[in-house]
Amino acid sequence: MFIVAQDEANNIERVLRSVSDFAQVLVVDSGSTDNTVALAEAMGAEVIHQDWLGYAGQKQFALSLCQQDWVLNLDADEALTPECIAVIKQTIIRNDIAALRFARNDIFMNQLPNKWMKKPNNLRLYRRQLAHFDTSEQVHESAIVEGKEIRTQVAFTHFGYNRIDALVAKNNLYSSFRAEDKFARNKRPSLIKLALVLPFTFLQKYFLQGRITNGKRGLILATIDAFYAFLKEAKLWKSIL
Repeated sequence: MFIVAQDEANNIERVLRSVSDFAQVLVVDSGSTDNTVALAEAMGAEVIHQDWLGYAGQKQFALSLCQQDWVLNLDADEALTPECIAVIKQTIIRNDIAALRFARNDIFMNQLPNKWMKKPNNLRLYRRQLAHFDTSEQVHESAIVEGKEIRTQVAFTHFGYNRIDALVAKNNLYSSFRAEDKFARNKRPSLIKLALVLPFTFLQKYFLQGRITNGKRGLILATIDAFYAFLKEAKLWKSIL
């Protein structure tokens, strides 16, 4: 298992505790100035320093250091549940599977989503020799795996979206990267998409994905997601000016 981290002292113990006595853990740290490294080592993780290579580049470097047949990748602000571990144990004994995609429970405003809300999903477990990361992608990186992928409705827990200010700051940064990636792939902006992406994304998130069932929290999160979609298009326009 590997974790890419920097200045994650507030999170690192929680994620490591969730996999204690279950996985060998490698933490690739890109230069923490807090006590992330000391906390990780105290909990038994192997810590290696690597200057920042970008999100995908850093994960590809970490993947290259892993030795086990199966690799689990978590972010520092995530944690496994006992149910996740049970599914992993059932998966890695099968010979016909190359990857496992989990559902994700996003903690937002100190609460889990309700059971009616559609959950995002992430690829987190895969066979090492069949996986790699596309290092041209700056954000939203995911392992690319050759072979059969299965999904489970069992969810790991994600704490990175809990605070509104942190989520908005992250979206501002990521939208810049996504616009740069689109521009590099010769994607060109559309005035129609710029005008419609915000309301369409809001309707999709709020109604189709069930955030309407989460009360004011669902309304706030759907609006933030819609504005993130708008920012990506607005910044793509900026790229051509």
